[in-house]
Amino acid sequence: MEQSRDIRPQEPLSYTIKPPHEGGVTSMEPFLEKFFPKVNNRMKEDKDISNYCKFDSQLLTLFTSSLYLAGLIASFFSSSVTRSFGRKPSMLAGGAAFLVGAALNGAAFNIYMLIFGRVLLGIGVGFTNQKYRGAISNGFQFSLGLGFLAANLTNYGSQKITGGWGWRVSLAMAALPASVLTLGALFLPETPNSIIQQNNDHEKAKRTLQRIRGTNDVQTELDDLIAASDISKTMKNPYRNILRRNYRPQFVMSIAIPFFQIVTGINVIGFYAPIIFRTIGLGESASLMSSVITGVVGSSTTLIAMLVVDKVGRRFLLILGGVVMFFAQMTVGGVMAAKLGDHGGLSKAYGYAVLAMISVFIAGFGLSWGPLGFLIPSEIFPLEIRSAGQSISVAVNFLFTFLVGQTFLSMLCRFKSGIFFFFGGWAAVMTGFVYLLLPETKNIPIEQMERIWREDWFWKRIVGDNEDVISKMDGA
Repeated sequence: MEQSRDIRPQEPLSYTIKPPHEGGVTSMEPFLEKFFPKVNNRMKEDKDISNYCKFDSQLLTLFTSSLYLAGLIASFFSSSVTRSFGRKPSMLAGGAAFLVGAALNGAAFNIYMLIFGRVLLGIGVGFTNQKYRGAISNGFQFSLGLGFLAANLTNYGSQKITGGWGWRVSLAMAALPASVLTLGALFLPETPNSIIQQNNDHEKAKRTLQRIRGTNDVQTELDDLIAASDISKTMKNPYRNILRRNYRPQFVMSIAIPFFQIVTGINVIGFYAPIIFRTIGLGESASLMSSVITGVVGSSTTLIAMLVVDKVGRRFLLILGGVVMFFAQMTVGGVMAAKLGDHGGLSKAYGYAVLAMISVFIAGFGLSWGPLGFLIPSEIFPLEIRSAGQSISVAVNFLFTFLVGQTFLSMLCRFKSGIFFFFGGWAAVMTGFVYLLLPETKNIPIEQMERIWREDWFWKRIVGDNEDVISKMDGA
């Protein structure tokens, strides 16, 4: 019997740009003095304010989170631009927005210019936030880790520039990857899939595919792309389809997985790690170097995940990572509750213990929810709901990144050390969710992915265990 082939459209490679690591910039005293003088004065002069509240400022968090709110809005328009004009114009638009945003941030002389630059960076992220497909999704998270590491190194180096303008270098450096993307897009041909979808020019698509593959024998793949394009054009109302009962598992996962990925607390560690380290008493330079260390840990463990994910499976890594993150968060919360009061700082030994546990937390994330939070949504959606599912996942990721980023400093002020117990609790919840409700997707072809839901102990009660049951339930 002929083996079934997946004829779904090729997903675009990820060409995301990530912004400079703003958590490092917001801990630099010259930056705070210029744009957030109240925070700077509170940190240096107000001896009565709690350690946990020194950085509490909605305007300061808006500087960080405005990028993700703009990215959320832009992501809804980017897919339409890509479908109408192709991936190349979408990449150019995102790169141009990023270049202008980086220039504005580097040259900013007031808070309005600074935040408007961040909004443009967010538009760039929204337009360039395309997904990898399959196991390559792990490369997406690995690239993010390398980007954060490079940003941390930049922040650490620019902090040492005399004259108090190092923060301008750090923010303006976002123009470097944006320039690479924009210039590269000028020479990048359209994908065969886009050529077929936009112009229906099969011969041009074939020539492009031959150049990509390095062989003239591409007719079978071209036929698959044409068939997939024809099928996709017949699909109407994908958002309505994903709400149908037989797609209930995919709909739940499209929301739950990106939600859990954010409420691990990884983004607040990434955004505000230097602030957290300064809260416990480390100096400015030591705080930035600590962020470099955690960046190395995150990149290394994501690389390990890439190597083992198809051997040990998704569920095992998610559960292992959840347990590690729970342990690390609870330990950090316990140390800070016992040893860090509202004033003063931790001893050097306890400070290094907190740094070690945050590194353990980042290792757990890099091994599990970091890469797999992108991988699993990319492989569970059938063609008829793929665009809707991916859009929902991206939107949920942006939305909760914005919400968590905007509220973290206020939560830190009010919850104090309890903030780590809060995120540790979510680590426990998501681990239980995976254990009970997420079946293993390792080595399952995309065209057979729906079978795992019909065979799962829980989801088969909703979608049924055969097509007849699905039809009856969906029509009910």
